[in-house]
Amino acid sequence: MKIYTKKGDKGKTQLLGGTMVDKFDSKIEAYGNIDELNSFIGHLHDQDIDKNHKEFLVFVQKQLLNLGSIISFDGTKKSIKLPQLLTDDIQKIEIEIDLLEERLPQLTQFILPSGHPISSLCHIARTVCRRSERGVVFLSHKTEKYENAIKFLNRLSDYLFVLARVILLENNKSEIYWK
Repeated sequence: MKIYTKKGDKGKTQLLGGTMVDKFDSKIEAYGNIDELNSFIGHLHDQDIDKNHKEFLVFVQKQLLNLGSIISFDGTKKSIKLPQLLTDDIQKIEIEIDLLEERLPQLTQFILPSGHPISSLCHIARTVCRRSERGVVFLSHKTEKYENAIKFLNRLSDYLFVLARVILLENNKSEIYWK
């Protein structure tokens, strides 16, 4: 089977379910941002980081693939069984944030998104996560409600911020404060 189909050559693409839409459709934009986020999470996973971070990032990647399929669904074929983002998935991120924060000093001022290449990569992923979240919020105001997806992305951006700080700690680097 060839990877190229030529179906998108005229600026259209197909949602999960079969509906053809423009490639600039808000659903395409939203799950494209989620896909980009997943790629950055994969790049972060591939760095020289603690195996526990790697395991958690794999969980995140799987949930982002689930989220992409949820967002890409057009709602037309009821026979399609979509994965779900559950409250448990959101709580799993919260638990991980709490575990990481136990290791960190309290944050009392703004920090620059820098200090170590892996920490900076966390911040890049965090900003892509925020863009992904904005796209899903937009869809929620336009069509379907994606409450758990919004919560998941919101917590994920918090996790990536905390992970960036932990990466600095693990690499004996100091946070750079904004003054």
